[in-house]
Formats: sequence, C-alpha cells, structure tokens
Amino acid sequence: MRVDQNNVHEDAAATGGIAADRLRSIIERVERLEEERKALAGDIKDIFSEAKSAGFDVKVIKQIIKLRKQEPAEVEEQETLLDIYRRALGM
Repeated sequence: MRVDQNNVHEDAAATGGIAADRLRSIIERVERLEEERKALAGDIKDIFSEAKSAGFDVKVIKQIIKLRKQEPAEVEEQETLLDIYRRALGM
C-alpha cells in the first residue's frame, strides 16, 4: 500500500489544528451541558422533596407532568383503554 505524503501531512495538520480545536469545542460544550443537566436534576429533586414535605404524592405529580407532555387525544385514548382493561379485570 502506497502512502501519499501530502495526505499524511494534511491529516497531521488537521489533527493538530482546526479539527482538534473543533473537537475540543464540541467536547467542552457537551461537558458544560452535562453539568447544567446535573444541576437541574438536583433542582428538580429539591422541588419534589418540597412537594413531599407539603403532603403531596410525588408519584402522582410525576404522572401529571407526564400527562401534560402528551397530546389531549393521546391522554384520552390511554384513559379509555385503562378503563376498558379495568372493566375486563372486574376492577
């Protein structure tokens, strides 16, 4: 296999130059976002603790949050199916 010396030189320049800077930038951005996500997760945990202290059921709050993210028609369909399944099981 013949190696083209010009390509080797260009690859080395890209590795140590612009491409390396771009890679570093991407990695650092992801790392910053992961830190932000970690901080937000801590904030959310604190809010759930506050809700629990106030006497709210955290599991139910999480279900409501999940439902609010869905389309109304999708929620209605799930509730209808849940009702049908309950009736089928005599609940």
